[in-house]
Amino acid sequence: MTVNPTMILTAAVLAVVLALGSGWVTRRLLLLVAPRRLAAVFATLPITAAFGLLIVGIYIFVALFAPVLAPFAEREIVGTQFMPWDDTFILGTDSLGRDLLSRLIYGARNTVGIAFLITLLAFLVGATLGMLAATVGGWLDEALSRIVDVLMAIPSLIFALLLLTILGTSIFTLIVVIAAIDATRVFRLARAVAQDVVVMDYIEAARLRGEKLPRIIFREILPNTMAPLVAEFGLRFCFAFLMISALSFLGVGIQPPTADWGSMVRENAALITFGEVTPLLPAIAIALLTVAVNFVVDWQLHRASGLKD
Repeated sequence: MTVNPTMILTAAVLAVVLALGSGWVTRRLLLLVAPRRLAAVFATLPITAAFGLLIVGIYIFVALFAPVLAPFAEREIVGTQFMPWDDTFILGTDSLGRDLLSRLIYGARNTVGIAFLITLLAFLVGATLGMLAATVGGWLDEALSRIVDVLMAIPSLIFALLLLTILGTSIFTLIVVIAAIDATRVFRLARAVAQDVVVMDYIEAARLRGEKLPRIIFREILPNTMAPLVAEFGLRFCFAFLMISALSFLGVGIQPPTADWGSMVRENAALITFGEVTPLLPAIAIALLTVAVNFVVDWQLHRASGLKD
């Protein structure tokens, strides 16, 4: 399918109108079906955040039910290369003759699922060490902080490329490498917010009661630092998601024949010279999820700040 500037402008206007309309409908539905306590929260939900929740929900649904939704298997060659859009192949085929719609659907499961695992691991390590450093202080805080400073001094993408080139490009290695890089950012934030909490009277009271260090961290400090950490989780997910796509585009991320949106852009990039929209579809999928998550994170940050509209 070829495109021209008029089609792009028209599609952009329609997309904005559709996004605003779907966001308004989503907010109304949430207010109708949500319990009373959640309804009070959703009453302040902006249309942009409602649209973000809708998109995130759709992506989660597609990722969970990819085998049911995809018309063909993830790696199945069903035609010749670069077949046009038709009733059988709704979005055509890729450079090897695989159904592009099926690859996009399975790409949601692979890219989003791996990004979520990376973010979860980064937070388990980074937040725990950050709060530990703030609580214990002294030489432990200094040692962990200086190590993090050294790691953060290296650009993330270059560091990831170097480590993956040395260690290999398996999915396990990809998860560990990106999680280790992201954990340094989480450490910084967790340490900063925990330092404001450890000086509170109730922390001192917990210490005088003889509470153990793990209990002080997870029962006293963590609940009082959740708001910024939850918002940071969304941002870290976006960065992990974009990092995976960038590395896959460069050939060191998720390896073929596993479906991944970053590698799909690279594999079909030759069609751009012919005015085809096919290479843009996985790029649009990446951008849409990133924007949706940021809408939700902005709403959460606004709620945590206590500011009024």
